[in-house]
Amino acid sequence: MPICGKGLRVTCVVDGDTVWIEREKIRLLGIDTPELSQPQCAQEALQAMEARDRLAQILDGRVTIEREGQDRYGRTLARLHTPDGEAGDILVREGFARVWTGRREPWCR
Repeated sequence: MPICGKGLRVTCVVDGDTVWIEREKIRLLGIDTPELSQPQCAQEALQAMEARDRLAQILDGRVTIEREGQDRYGRTLARLHTPDGEAGDILVREGFARVWTGRREPWCR
């Protein structure tokens, strides 16, 4: 899946845990990734780009959406399934994301 650029977003990866699929903004359930838009340090910015790029690779093919409501920002909350498994689980297993515990943990040390 391509990485989002400026302008109209149809189907693309925003960051490590947010994508647009056919004009629907989706937040991956159950994971937390480093912040790309407002990183707290250079290391977090680098990790955020790596997580975004890996998610784009994972989603480069057939994707099934398992929707589970919306968040307070109006994004669809969902799990994205691929032939290789659930995208969030893959990111966690490979070290690009953490399991969401209900609160943000710092990525900078």
